[in-house]
Amino acid sequence: MRKLLLATALAFAATGALAQDGTTAPDGPGPNLVLEIGGSVSGKVVIDLTPDVAPGHVERITQLANEHAYDDVVFHRVIEGFMAQTGDVQFGKRGGDLSMAGMGGSKYGDLPAEFSNRSFSRGMVGMARSASPDSANSQFFIMFDAAPHLDGQYTIVGHVVEGMDLIDTLKKGAPEMNGLVETPDYIVKATIE
Repeated sequence: MRKLLLATALAFAATGALAQDGTTAPDGPGPNLVLEIGGSVSGKVVIDLTPDVAPGHVERITQLANEHAYDDVVFHRVIEGFMAQTGDVQFGKRGGDLSMAGMGGSKYGDLPAEFSNRSFSRGMVGMARSASPDSANSQFFIMFDAAPHLDGQYTIVGHVVEGMDLIDTLKKGAPEMNGLVETPDYIVKATIE
């Protein structure tokens, strides 16, 4: 079972969380998930989490970041014009066998869906899941472009407020492999601020 079951990458016009010129949306009340990225690119990405929209999912991300579970987790699936996926704390650790990356979660149970009326636009962050709406756990994805077909189907947990240019330069996966990245970039360290 692969998380975030999507066979094809669809590119849409950028709207919403990031302006078309690439500037970021304002930082809200947070908390912020800060990702130090390493690999073929390096730098910092700041995600404004939205506990008012998805309290259970934001609590889980915060818990895993505070436990350092996201440290050294790879961006295992990166699809040009669509999204970059990471957060498999079970099978996605850098330096290990990544053949199962994207199929795992955390030591905690899956979460019930917290769908909202927010739209998946550029810079939005959503929780990956399998076919069951209530199967999100630890994995999340960051949108390169808008994908309205995901609206109301995946839980939105926040949006990028800094470092979207870094996300844009992550190593991409092969389209014929549904975006799986052979030697992926990774989260060096994840913290909550």
